[in-house]
Amino acid sequence: MVKRLSQRQLLVTKLESLDDSEIRELLNHLALIESIRQSSAPVSSSEDDIVARLADARENRRAQQAFEWEKARRRAERQAVANHFI
Repeated sequence: MVKRLSQRQLLVTKLESLDDSEIRELLNHLALIESIRQSSAPVSSSEDDIVARLADARENRRAQQAFEWEKARRRAERQAVANHFI
């Protein structure tokens, strides 16, 4: 009967076959996972207030408006090209 490796044992086996650059890449990926895990921690109400204030900031409203204008411009260009070839 074949003895199955646990997931941790399998991971150790695979780690031993990696070269240094692959290990660095894996460590970077793990750091990213950890930062995402930490950022998904519950946010305090004071941080919610800060986020709300930033969302209402004039620069943010201007950026949203510029994005909407660009989106409308691209849509108009696509329609003009489509109408030209019809």
